[in-house]
Amino acid sequence: MNVLGIETSCDETAAAVVVDDGTVLSSAVFSQVALHRPHGGVVPEIASRQHVEQLPRMLDEALVQSGLQWPRLQAVAVTYGPGLASSLLVGLSAAKALALRLNIPLIGINHLEAHLYSVFLTRDAPRYESVCPLVALIVSGGHTCLVRVDAPGQYRRLGQTIDDAAGEAFDKVAKMLGLGYPGGPLVSKYGEKGDRRSIELPKIYLKKDSLDFSFSGLKASVYRLLETRSEEVDEAFISNVCASFEYTVGKIFEKKVERVLDRFPEIKQVHFTGGVSANTYLKGVLTTLCSKNNCEFLTPKNIEYSTDNAAMIGAAAFQLVKNNPKIAKIQHIDAQSRLNLGEFLDHHREAVKN
Repeated sequence: MNVLGIETSCDETAAAVVVDDGTVLSSAVFSQVALHRPHGGVVPEIASRQHVEQLPRMLDEALVQSGLQWPRLQAVAVTYGPGLASSLLVGLSAAKALALRLNIPLIGINHLEAHLYSVFLTRDAPRYESVCPLVALIVSGGHTCLVRVDAPGQYRRLGQTIDDAAGEAFDKVAKMLGLGYPGGPLVSKYGEKGDRRSIELPKIYLKKDSLDFSFSGLKASVYRLLETRSEEVDEAFISNVCASFEYTVGKIFEKKVERVLDRFPEIKQVHFTGGVSANTYLKGVLTTLCSKNNCEFLTPKNIEYSTDNAAMIGAAAFQLVKNNPKIAKIQHIDAQSRLNLGEFLDHHREAVKN
């Protein structure tokens, strides 16, 4: 089955063609970072307007790269949540029109669920079914969560952020330091030159057995540090703040994953996905932890699959249809800006039952 994937949940406009053996035939992404940088973050109105302008070009580019013609497509998969409502509507409207015009199934995909598939998009990746049960740390945009995966489509959320997500904290710290947007790559760049033990920042683990996350206190500590500093904030100091911030986030991730492995000794796979999984330092922290616990650590091998892309949307569609064939017959899907992992729309649930 040749699936066209469409992703417009935030500030990347993406289209891809994926076939059912997991091969990515094409992946086209237009990043809006340069347009949002002057505003210090994503502006929903700008994002949705750019999706309208750029999506036709990304669709054409994905088809050309794949070597297929429109009649060869057999399904359209599209992100319907979570994300910015106005951005989701652009992709969903285009997907509905294409599915109707080509008379092929329309498949709604949960953006967070799709990130779980980003690890399996390269040719040398293992089969999804062969590595379960596993635990995945998904750190994407406004989301930070730990999920146990017993089989494709069978998820149990173990923990999530109770305030700011890790990605949001990176952006806000970068903004406080005057580094610009997006914050993640900039904090990482400066952190490489800093002393990770130079500044003591609070490691907020919450209750002893908690698997939830909290980053608002860490962000506030950086703010207070800058507010009370009398000396000049030079590049050396900025590098030390970034390095110490990364070190603290790494310790929090390490502690939470360690708690999961202690609680579920049968888990031998740890996955790290979402935009923050591109962070080299954090990947190193989790790699070391997994090595000590005799676990295999997997993260997207291509950095383009860590960030938002449409290939993961297409890949997720295959498993969804495999587990729930009736899903592919549903054409009425609504955008859901707030959506939990593994959650179907009500009419999806009814279709599966019937």
